[in-house]
Amino acid sequence: MPRAPRLNRDLKCDVCIVGAGIAGLSIAYELGKRGKKVAVLDDGKIGGGQTQVTTSHLVNELDHRYESIEKVRGADGARLAAESHSAAIDRIGAIALQEGIACEFERLDGYLFAPSDGKLEDLDREFEAARRTGVIKVDRQPKAPIASFDTGPCLRFQGQGQMHPLMYLAGLSRAILQRGGEIFGSTHADKIEGGNPALVQTANGTVTAAAVVVATNSPVNDLVALHTKQAPYITYAIGARLANDASDRALYWDTAEPFHYVRFRTVRKRPGSQTTNLLIVGGEDHRTGTANDGDELFARLEQWTRERFPTVSEVEYRWAGQIMDSIDGLAYIGRNPHDKDNVYIVTGDSGNGMTHGTIAGMLIPDLILGVENPWADLYDPKRVVLSAAGPFVRDTASMAVQYGKWLTPGDLSSIEQLKPGEDGVLRGGIKKIAVYKDEHGQVTQKSAVCPHLGCIIAWNSTEQTWDCPCHGSRFSPTGDVVNGPANGPLNDIE
Repeated sequence: MPRAPRLNRDLKCDVCIVGAGIAGLSIAYELGKRGKKVAVLDDGKIGGGQTQVTTSHLVNELDHRYESIEKVRGADGARLAAESHSAAIDRIGAIALQEGIACEFERLDGYLFAPSDGKLEDLDREFEAARRTGVIKVDRQPKAPIASFDTGPCLRFQGQGQMHPLMYLAGLSRAILQRGGEIFGSTHADKIEGGNPALVQTANGTVTAAAVVVATNSPVNDLVALHTKQAPYITYAIGARLANDASDRALYWDTAEPFHYVRFRTVRKRPGSQTTNLLIVGGEDHRTGTANDGDELFARLEQWTRERFPTVSEVEYRWAGQIMDSIDGLAYIGRNPHDKDNVYIVTGDSGNGMTHGTIAGMLIPDLILGVENPWADLYDPKRVVLSAAGPFVRDTASMAVQYGKWLTPGDLSSIEQLKPGEDGVLRGGIKKIAVYKDEHGQVTQKSAVCPHLGCIIAWNSTEQTWDCPCHGSRFSPTGDVVNGPANGPLNDIE
């Protein structure tokens, strides 16, 4: 990665972008190509958020499926979704070629199949809905080309893709810097305000700009407007070594609930060394903060993998990431609702963050520069989708249940219960306290109340984070914020 120094001065630019992931850097790159001076701020490192944990499927067959999108957004909405995600795959390939980015970009087919107890009618309905977009290249196949497992009838989607996301961001960053843009890491945006000019205040300097874009996975500048229209989910992934030559190389997805997703990667650890084939498999999603059984979920994922790919020898990598699931399965990209006209946001990746982030790179510069874009209404953050009220009501009810945890006892009766390296929630009178004991026995106590909107956090032993089940804020064991919408740490205990 190029060096991203900490901001140490006041700065003026055309557009300030908060967030150095796929969305923020795609927007900065496209604006730089149009001659705009951009400044990107991130409170961590380049690509240090959810982009670094993606399994990087570049697809126009979306996680929420076209049958669902067509019901909610109509035939035109489904067509525009297919068109925009197809364009995003093309754009990534074109940028990699034009900028000479060695990011393992590759075109390949994707296969959607039903689980053994699934209904083939689901595939039939998705096939017809995808064909009606007029964009998706899809056909029926008797089975997916997995040599060791018979999937049964499946759908083949042509023209999908994959890449190494951090290699791609490294190349984007270099291109941004070469065009005069600036990227600052370890720089927390304390306050973001629209107006003339827009202001982004940090501890060591203020950025003034004609426009500001918040691309922080979950917006840190908004309390309610977007967070009641999306829900956070944790998804799990493993990287397993393959003993064979990966001749069945493709993308694979099933229609299980929760569904699984698979891709291959060939790794050469150093120049001239022998290559290794890895199988990257994800799934077992659940609502953030509602489960703490990561070991069991990883075991399920490994079992599912070995049943279909028996040449897997050992699992070398295990990790998890967070998805922000929108009401209709499409991201929120555009002007921030109830804000000044020069404040823009990107959120609601809905499991397709690589292409949604790239779409943001094509759409938001058009909005800033006053250029008409056919996708603007589709992704407009202020949209209201009444036909998706069922999932919206269920998620709202789930959030309401979480606030009831104010009244429950903690999962600890005393700090002495904790072993070194463990965390837990302790009730102290009317307060709930998040307690962490490090490996040396040093105890840290913070408020267990999320500073975003007051939900009680829960411990995630797999990721070693405190997670908010209401809106997806996440914190380190000692209370530092690692994922919005909270924009600051857990509060101290008085």
